[in-house]
Amino acid sequence: MREPSARTSRLAIAAGLAAFIAIGAGGFLLGRVTAPKAPPPAPAPVAVIPPPIPVLPQSPRLWGRAEIADLARRAADALSSGKPLPADIAGAVGQRFELSLPFGCSGEADKDSAAPMRWRYDEGAGVLRVHAMPVAWKAADFELPPGGDGYDAEGFWMERPWSTSDECPAAPRTASPDQQAPAPAPDQTLALAQFGQNDGNDLWRQGRPFEKVLRLAPEDFAASRGLRLRLIGRIEQVPGNGPVHCVQPAGVEQRPACVVAVSLREVRMEMPGADAPLAIWENRGAAGSAGH
Repeated sequence: MREPSARTSRLAIAAGLAAFIAIGAGGFLLGRVTAPKAPPPAPAPVAVIPPPIPVLPQSPRLWGRAEIADLARRAADALSSGKPLPADIAGAVGQRFELSLPFGCSGEADKDSAAPMRWRYDEGAGVLRVHAMPVAWKAADFELPPGGDGYDAEGFWMERPWSTSDECPAAPRTASPDQQAPAPAPDQTLALAQFGQNDGNDLWRQGRPFEKVLRLAPEDFAASRGLRLRLIGRIEQVPGNGPVHCVQPAGVEQRPACVVAVSLREVRMEMPGADAPLAIWENRGAAGSAGH
């Protein structure tokens, strides 16, 4: 047998090594091709922010001057626009309220004054006299049908119903003599009225004023701020209507006059800045009151 030469041995070894490398590389490539691909990475979770819960406006538990004035404003707008009252206005019936009516803002009344809302102060004697007479209305004043049910009413006009302030207005700017003009009549377009039955015989005051005489030292009386009458009660229903009724007896060019039906539980006479009311009247019945 012929022995392989050294050159032949080297060639054989090189060929074997090359075949081994080729087989290994082929297996590697085949494995890359046939191996299952890794799943793509899962997307990061998106944070879901819930929508904000709407906060519905709530009617205040105790109505004041602003809420009652707005009730009348909406009713007046409906009347002047030829539309029915907004449906939600009926929900005002039974609503508790408390508001103040300032009066005597321009100073004390003359000695012989017959103004329904007035006060006088005797500084020498230290005596304050206050007088607040409710207004009396008939059914025809609000264009309500007369009849056996009566519909007479008593109550108060709310002066300056466009203002939410329960204080006397700020003193007006002084005009020059040639700019002086007569003072306009008080705005009587918003009334707070208690309606009675049987021709008003069950009304609380029946022509009697809220009045008081009391001693008050000069240093304890702030005359420049006037006085105010605080009304406390509930909103009721105008006979045959909702809580508010508006009329335009002089025609469509007139600002509507509106009446809000109320039942008064308590009336207080107050002096702005004082810690306690000057007088309190409680409606304990159709014909009685405390503090009279």
